[in-house]
Amino acid sequence: MNDIFKNKKVNLKKLADFGFVDNIYKTEIMNGEFILTVKIDKNYSISTELVEKDSGESYTLHLVEYVQGSFVGKVKEEYEKVLLSVAENCFENDVFKYEYSKLVIKYAKEKYGDDVEYLWEKFPDNAVCRRKDNKKWYFAILTVGKDKLGFESKEKVEVIDLRATAEEIDKLVDNKKYFRGYHMNKKHWFTIILDGSVPIDEIYERIDKSYKLK
Repeated sequence: MNDIFKNKKVNLKKLADFGFVDNIYKTEIMNGEFILTVKIDKNYSISTELVEKDSGESYTLHLVEYVQGSFVGKVKEEYEKVLLSVAENCFENDVFKYEYSKLVIKYAKEKYGDDVEYLWEKFPDNAVCRRKDNKKWYFAILTVGKDKLGFESKEKVEVIDLRATAEEIDKLVDNKKYFRGYHMNKKHWFTIILDGSVPIDEIYERIDKSYKLK
């Protein structure tokens, strides 16, 4: 269950539409043999309870990793299917923690109507944003070690990669606030750490310029 809701936050407005009442959702699984209850507490943490309908007793074998068998496997499959549906319909991605990362994502949505896309299952803390017309990326938000940018520290930071002309990148890069594009063509992309070292309005301007490049 932890993996299903990892890096996600609840959207309270969507709970009622899905069927939650007072942050509690109940449904039957296994052709009505079990009642599954999903609860969201005041801290927005998720808990579940699976009860056998006839006996009224709690069922937990689906949560025990080493327990096997076709019946338990089917219970686990239907249990996880419900949770995946809850996650998909009532939760939103909450991967990035930096304030500037969240502001950049909001800016792209409000100005261009674009949502960031998480394209790589193996790298869930990386995302891209692309134009609707030509599908070209105009920025990427990545989680990288600072050593990848030339620092001694391996501290993880959130960065944005943006497009620019080769001439502009040559003028921008100072290896303090602006860096050659991480994991991108260093001639056409540059990187900013989203830690406030570059003002957010300046980043917005860079996003607009990146967006307009063909």
